[in-house]
Amino acid sequence: MVLYLIGLGLCDEKDITVRGLEAIKKCSHVYLEGYTSILSVDVENLEKLYSKKIIIADREMMESNAEEILDHAVEEDVAMLVVGDVFGATTHYDFYTRALNRSIKVEVIHNTTILTAVSACGLQLYSYGQTISIPFFSETWRPDSFYDKIVFNKSGGLHTLCLLDIKVKEQSIENLLKRRKIYEPPRYMTVNQAIEQLFEVEEKKQKKICTPDTLAVGLARVGTETQLIKSGTLSELKEVDFGGPLHCLIIVGDLQETEKEYLEIWK
Repeated sequence: MVLYLIGLGLCDEKDITVRGLEAIKKCSHVYLEGYTSILSVDVENLEKLYSKKIIIADREMMESNAEEILDHAVEEDVAMLVVGDVFGATTHYDFYTRALNRSIKVEVIHNTTILTAVSACGLQLYSYGQTISIPFFSETWRPDSFYDKIVFNKSGGLHTLCLLDIKVKEQSIENLLKRRKIYEPPRYMTVNQAIEQLFEVEEKKQKKICTPDTLAVGLARVGTETQLIKSGTLSELKEVDFGGPLHCLIIVGDLQETEKEYLEIWK
């Protein structure tokens, strides 16, 4: 029997590859990993096209009950669907390793990921440095280690792709401590919120890397019909309404002439 790890791409149910769709048709159980990213359509759209009932695998299932999914894969073909590419999050590496450790046959079917789709803005992929994640700040937790990676990338003239936090089916500290299965509403960080947090860290670090005049690119819903790309300074982008999720932000490094021309398009 086979465990299929299948990337869905970035947009909707139609972004799946032919190979991925053929694999789903073989499976007795189909799961959708539902907390590291989201599609722009409801799960019902996937079920209709794929002709399969889809079970949402939330954080709790993936982190605490993954072995139950793997139990099925011992006896039957099972598919785990992942938004973007299969290995876009460390969670998926862990799941993959668990399956291999149990001698379960695994087949990986790749798809588009935001790490390559950002090339739509015109910045060359080989000119990027380390990708960073910007988490939501809270009253008691305001990490800033991501800023140091932007500084490092800038020192080499490289662009920095900033992936922005999402919170899906998360519990408050109080509910966690009291073991109450009450979940917070979903939250998706916007480009505007990310810039506010970058300014806060800049104020603290004073490296002049994320100033109001820093050139950047904001992207929303990449790969969809409502895709939005805007270039400008951080202060300019902070005032743009980028609409619904998902968003990401690029802090621009040194530019080639062709890259400069592309960014002019998005102003």
